[in-house]
Amino acid sequence: MSTQAAQGILFTHATPQQGFKLLELPSELVELISNEAPILELKSPPPSQAQSQSEFDEAPDYVHLCTPDKTYQVRQVQSSNSLHILRPSTNTAIVENEVKNNDDDDMDMDMDMNTETMTSIANCGSTLELFMPKEGFSAVPFLVKTLGFYLGSEDREDVDVDMADDAEGEYARNARNAMNALFADIPVSKAQCEQGWVELCAFVFHSNSSTNNPGANCWRPSATVKVDVWKRVVEGAVLQGINLEQQFLVKDLWKSVLDDNGEEPFPRGLFEAVLRRVCEADSTASGAAMQWANIEKPRCIQWIGETYLEAKAPTAMSALGRSEFLNAWKDHLPESWRSEVAFSKLPEGSYKLPDPTSICFVHEGDRQKLKKNLSTDASAATTAKKSRNWHELFKNQRRR
Repeated sequence: MSTQAAQGILFTHATPQQGFKLLELPSELVELISNEAPILELKSPPPSQAQSQSEFDEAPDYVHLCTPDKTYQVRQVQSSNSLHILRPSTNTAIVENEVKNNDDDDMDMDMDMNTETMTSIANCGSTLELFMPKEGFSAVPFLVKTLGFYLGSEDREDVDVDMADDAEGEYARNARNAMNALFADIPVSKAQCEQGWVELCAFVFHSNSSTNNPGANCWRPSATVKVDVWKRVVEGAVLQGINLEQQFLVKDLWKSVLDDNGEEPFPRGLFEAVLRRVCEADSTASGAAMQWANIEKPRCIQWIGETYLEAKAPTAMSALGRSEFLNAWKDHLPESWRSEVAFSKLPEGSYKLPDPTSICFVHEGDRQKLKKNLSTDASAATTAKKSRNWHELFKNQRRR
């Protein structure tokens, strides 16, 4: 500092104090904004979702800081130390006032009248930090609460657009606008919203019952609907000689699933959503019409098995025989993939075995509860182990 030769620095306190919040940034975010800084968003869920979101029961009102592909929860951290924000200034008036009011005749009148002053303009009793859990944040719980649940019974008279011939036309634009409006209220990054959208096979469909709400035209199909669409895809591919193990034109596959009179058995958007779910990750943006497709075999095999189990055996009361399930799983795959079907291909925790011969689906909520219980049990076991170790330690000391 320029005042290092001085005997002291005047410290003053501004009144009123300014309202500052200090935000601690992780290193990866600092690096991101230091280069070509992207648009950062502060997002929170609508009040209806915030009150019902079980994942954040301890903090129903929260804000997320979102980059284009990551999400951080903004948390307030209290500090026992006062953090002052200082502003350096040259304050001659303060020094002159001190000279006039000082009765000490021996005071050094050669005091520098331009002494630099440090002024506290804000006192922060807490700071803000950015938190990201190990597993990250997901848009799926929010989308499940927002999207309409499609059972295949909606009126589709309003849908009469060939997305393949009008990929950049009105339908594609309306679909993207509906998705963007929906994502604006989802408190995670846009990339994670896209990922959740694809995971749920969500699609845009304008039904006669739609309203003006952002998510009114956005739907997620039931597991039964997804299985039926995929079964129709496999059958159509066989009849038209389309090899699903190689790259193919989506338009050709779509024509293969149409009825004999050319009518659509389901919305084109639903067809592409199911197809996008089993294709290579990030191969096609979820808001654009698909032109070419490459199905990823391991991804497809796993998804079909899990979805079929959810559709046919959603609870232990409706459990399927294990052999019956494996045979049905094989029947929904191309012939050359049948030999790769095995229970080990299902996602971890996605099923349970109620008895020695049957199998049923485990919903995501139950999986999370099981994970939390296992985590709690592990913590309790660790605590007990530590406790026993301390007892053993004290016992050893007494013996000495």
